[in-house]
Amino acid sequence: MRALIIVDVQNDFLPGGALAVRAGDEIIGPINRIQQKFDLILATQDWHPADHQSFAANHAGTKPGDMVTLNGLPQVLWPVHCVQRTHGAELAAALQKYRFARIFLKGTHADVDSYSGFYDNGRTHSTGMAEFLHQRGVYEVCVCGLATDYCVKFTALDAAREEFRTSVLADACRGVELNPGDVQRALDELRTAGVAIRITDQV
Repeated sequence: MRALIIVDVQNDFLPGGALAVRAGDEIIGPINRIQQKFDLILATQDWHPADHQSFAANHAGTKPGDMVTLNGLPQVLWPVHCVQRTHGAELAAALQKYRFARIFLKGTHADVDSYSGFYDNGRTHSTGMAEFLHQRGVYEVCVCGLATDYCVKFTALDAAREEFRTSVLADACRGVELNPGDVQRALDELRTAGVAIRITDQV
């Protein structure tokens, strides 16, 4: 069984959102078109409490893009985004959702960020996605969504660690690029970890 994991296609990551990814809305059409090619569709959703410690607003004297240490882990500080039960946290209206088997919430613990759809950054909390996929006999996953250099990358790396045959659909992703070249470095890291980089026409 093959699964598609759609990562964080939420209003706050689209143009006009609080943490907009450039051209993030352009991936919705390709994602909708390829859903029919998969046996199982899952999605992830950033779902932060308002006091989440990844928000620069919760650290006096800081601004988005600054680096801090959070519970022993390096942490990029972000604008306030995807706060629980807000419009910004909702999945994009244009994203087809009728085939979603389940939506996995992440980033729900205020004291640790969660880029991956499988585990938080400290790997102390699991979303249950790995167990869900294994229980359904999934052997291959394709990952797409936002953003290539953060949540897509870490979700795909964890999928590979969980021994799923894993690929990232590069044309159905867009990156943050806090630093020039971040997306390319993310793709290189994924390849090194055994993750295939493909496009939607190759599915």
